[in-house]
Amino acid sequence: MPFLMKPTRLKKCAWTVMLSLAVCASSLQAQPVGLPSMGAASGVELSPTLERTLGNAIMEQGRRSPEYISDADVNQYLTNMGRKLAQNAPNLGQPITVFAMRDSSINAFALPGGYIGINSGLFTSSGSESELASVIAHEIAHVAQRHVARGITQSEQSSHLMIAALAGALLGALAGSADLAMGAAAFGQAAAVDKQLGFSRQAEQEADRVGYEMLRKAGFDTRGMVQMFQRLMAHSRLNESGASNEYSSTHPLTTQRLSDVENRVQSQGTHSHQNSLSYVYLRTKLLIMQANTMQALRTVEQGLHSQANSATTELERSAADYGLAYLAWQRQDYPQAAKYLKQAYQDKRFDAAELDVLAIQISLREQNLTQALHLSEQALQRWPESQAVALAYVQVLQQNKQDTQAVRYLGQAIEHWPELPRLYQLQAQSYDRLGDGVKARLAMAEYYQLIGALPTAVEQLQQARNLTSDFYAQSEIDTQITQLRHRLESERALLERFKS
Repeated sequence: MPFLMKPTRLKKCAWTVMLSLAVCASSLQAQPVGLPSMGAASGVELSPTLERTLGNAIMEQGRRSPEYISDADVNQYLTNMGRKLAQNAPNLGQPITVFAMRDSSINAFALPGGYIGINSGLFTSSGSESELASVIAHEIAHVAQRHVARGITQSEQSSHLMIAALAGALLGALAGSADLAMGAAAFGQAAAVDKQLGFSRQAEQEADRVGYEMLRKAGFDTRGMVQMFQRLMAHSRLNESGASNEYSSTHPLTTQRLSDVENRVQSQGTHSHQNSLSYVYLRTKLLIMQANTMQALRTVEQGLHSQANSATTELERSAADYGLAYLAWQRQDYPQAAKYLKQAYQDKRFDAAELDVLAIQISLREQNLTQALHLSEQALQRWPESQAVALAYVQVLQQNKQDTQAVRYLGQAIEHWPELPRLYQLQAQSYDRLGDGVKARLAMAEYYQLIGALPTAVEQLQQARNLTSDFYAQSEIDTQITQLRHRLESERALLERFKS
């Protein structure tokens, strides 16, 4: 079973929905759900296209959750890692998207349609990039072997109760509900469905085997899988009686699985893999992002000071200084943030996009727009593949009232990253300031399509149509509206099918 995300801090009505689901399924949870025969992987009734549609509907709600991390640095890093691993997955048939959740528990999970969620706690507790990659590879293996799709369409009553409730919540959202609690509830229900799938031991072993091969072929250290197993098993033992011991009850870690992976490492050999700078800096950043109380933040800050003072390597010290700079930036103490960031920059070997993005943000907050523009132009030259740098550059252009340049650059960026929603949102802002209401609404329609909010996308297109008298432009917009409405009806039909 995937490393399960626990829904946290949901609104009251979200908890009510979840509680009713738990009551419905409680009498059935003792029965092992399992999976059909592990022959040729088959999605039974759920084709990859339908699975992706269901996943998109779930993710539309997930992005509304307070726990969803929208940080461009984090999600690009995770998705790049996932897609690098997925290149070596057999018969995947789904694009992989990996995202992060603000949750200190050590968990991860797979949703329908190739979506992989990683709790910040799993990232921050990993001892190396290869350890983190081993978990992502395992989750991708569940997707590639169609474990998720097959689990959803199995006949056990407990799973169908959960799927029906999830489909009902998603149908409500598809009708245009913008209620944050409903979105959080739907995403929490998706996690509950994930738990109810109950992958068999055989399915877990298969995910280990397929994930191991992905890890090896992608150039990671396969010992990372062994080390992560050991780390997770130790965590389970330490928390046997605690409420946080969710992992051990939902993901059967066995000595047999550990032994199987150890045997593969011994028989096939291994090679070392050096942690990327992004891994090191983002792990520090997530430590701060997951601290949800003042006391937790103070504890993290004390740890970073201790790390900076006692670091055995320059990279470890640089990561601590970066974390302290990020903390100071959050507190709006920009001189202190700049001081710590300068210390993080001291060793030129550790030049990284994450440092440059923070430097730009500090200059922006200090209203030093000339410096921010200079820094962002330099960063763009150094890190042309960084989405966070691209977004920071556009932000600087807009604050400098250079919307024409922003629109020009955004056009190039959208060609490069057509699936990055935030680009369209920024494009709409610049078009609006330039007085082009039609293009602004068309850009927002693209934004809402990408995040799965189809009813809102239709509204934006209708507004764009009403703002123009150009016959050809109206005809093109009418075509888009028709296509979106057809897609909406298809999604409703799919969800009604699961609801029944």
